[in-house]
Amino acid sequence: MYSSNKIDSFVEKSPILKEVIDLKPVVWLNDKKKRCSEMPEFLIKMKDIQAAERLWKRFAPFFVKAFPETEATNGILESPLKEIHKMKELLNYGSPKIEGRLFMKCDNALPIAGSIKARGGFFEVLHHAEELALKAGILNREDGYEVFLSNKFRQFFSKYKIGVGSTGNLGLSIGIISAKLGFQVTVYVSADAKLWKKDLLRSKGVKVVAFAGDFSEAILAGREKTKADPLAYFVDDENSKKLFLGYTVGALRLAEQLKKANIKVNDSHPLFVYSPCGVGGSPGGTAFGLKQIFGDNVHCFFVEPTHSPAVLTGLVTGEMSNIRVQDIGIDNKTEADGLAVGRPSKFATSVSEYLISGIYTLEDNCLFILLSQLMDTEKIFLEPSATAGLNGPQTIAKTGYAEKNNINMNNVTHIVWATGGDLVPDFERKEFYKRGKSIAK
Repeated sequence: MYSSNKIDSFVEKSPILKEVIDLKPVVWLNDKKKRCSEMPEFLIKMKDIQAAERLWKRFAPFFVKAFPETEATNGILESPLKEIHKMKELLNYGSPKIEGRLFMKCDNALPIAGSIKARGGFFEVLHHAEELALKAGILNREDGYEVFLSNKFRQFFSKYKIGVGSTGNLGLSIGIISAKLGFQVTVYVSADAKLWKKDLLRSKGVKVVAFAGDFSEAILAGREKTKADPLAYFVDDENSKKLFLGYTVGALRLAEQLKKANIKVNDSHPLFVYSPCGVGGSPGGTAFGLKQIFGDNVHCFFVEPTHSPAVLTGLVTGEMSNIRVQDIGIDNKTEADGLAVGRPSKFATSVSEYLISGIYTLEDNCLFILLSQLMDTEKIFLEPSATAGLNGPQTIAKTGYAEKNNINMNNVTHIVWATGGDLVPDFERKEFYKRGKSIAK
């Protein structure tokens, strides 16, 4: 716990922290961001991202057989990139106007798990499964990976355990893929995890251990329990490089989609990306991948709830993953269950410190209003946390960021990364929509 004097010193150094503590929506522009030519040496490099993409391709035959919904894409898990004209028109009734084009990266529609967490979660489990099988001598990389569905492989994996701590969506992705491969899998969930997510996991044969506390309690307990078992493997959302690497591949896929759509990204046509942020792994991995491809021509912004500004708190204070939002008097209670995180990722935050252009926070009510507006205009449903980036273009426009960086906003392509929603049950969707409409009145 930090003393009041220590917190006062943080506020004196960075006055914006007073507004953060007072739960006011803020915009923080990162003065530590480096140009790509000035970046420090990172543990992950472009060759690692390309190697990760090759692993996904090796497992494509497995996905075709295991999950028929991926047959149309030949076992490649990907989501659409959609221009959201009508939502832009609605948002432009407010001020300032959104200049440039507005797109949504629809990871809410990623096959199987319905969220961005499939990119990282699936990747880490698949990487672990491949390593175990290679080490045991039952797999060659030249084999057709549909072999992972055989009884021989499932019996082999049934000796091993997977554990993960989650607020919901990461647990879904880890649980679904681990159970399909034959692992014994346990998901340790925080109090804010939705009941339907826990029920869905149990229906897949996953053991769910629920805690009355927040994400930090769930992940700590899961880490200790899993690591005590020599046959168990823990997917650590606060520290995992493999999770982070899985998310980076999304940048390669997005770059290909932009190319197919004839959308330029260069000095005079920059890319602005707005990503909801929990511990920072998925937006951090995405930002890292995009920086590897587009360099200084991509500008990445994270979005957090006012009650759970974990990454913002870590970066503004300089304490990184050593500080929790509770340490500065914030309760970490938000309806955005995927973002209900008190402590940021150690690994992801250490990278994002140099990559991201800024972070803004918003109140829960805003998430629900955006949810209902997106349904009304585009007929697209997102869970509340996934709507967080939709007002990003207007939020950043108010800061003078474009003028400071000599950017002509008419030439900007804005991408809102929609992180989840397709698995949300109908009754929840209706309640979320009604709440948004009620708040907007």
